[in-house]
Amino acid sequence: MGMTPAENRAGDEFSYRPVAEINVTPFIDVMLVLLVIFMVAAPLMTAGVPVQLPKTTAQKLSQPRDPVQVSIDQDGRVFLGQEEMAPADLPARLAALAREAPDTVVYVRGDRALSYGRVMEVMGQVSQAGFARVSLMAEGLAPAAKKAP
Repeated sequence: MGMTPAENRAGDEFSYRPVAEINVTPFIDVMLVLLVIFMVAAPLMTAGVPVQLPKTTAQKLSQPRDPVQVSIDQDGRVFLGQEEMAPADLPARLAALAREAPDTVVYVRGDRALSYGRVMEVMGQVSQAGFARVSLMAEGLAPAAKKAP
């Protein structure tokens, strides 16, 4: 806390009274110095421990594949991607895709007018083909169309 001299009303002597102002300049200087220190030190902290990695002949990991889409329209026709499939051909095509990449995600899109059983039948074919990651697709409601509780 700083003190400033003030005239004493009784005479020529000065008395001191506290200054009620905060000097923020030293605070700002310290914060700027800390900011510079952290900006310089942050990249050095993320470098990690220097290690000489061994060589390997293993194959590099492949990029994730695009998901396979199986769609069922309201008439019950099944599509693999954009191609219409005969119901008897779908399991064989799915099995061939599963042999190539069993970790591929499969999206099943069924029209809302379909029965639940028909959608589950197609999901069963996808699962039997060897795909473990199967998801059902749905459309979200528009914010204005949501109903209040």
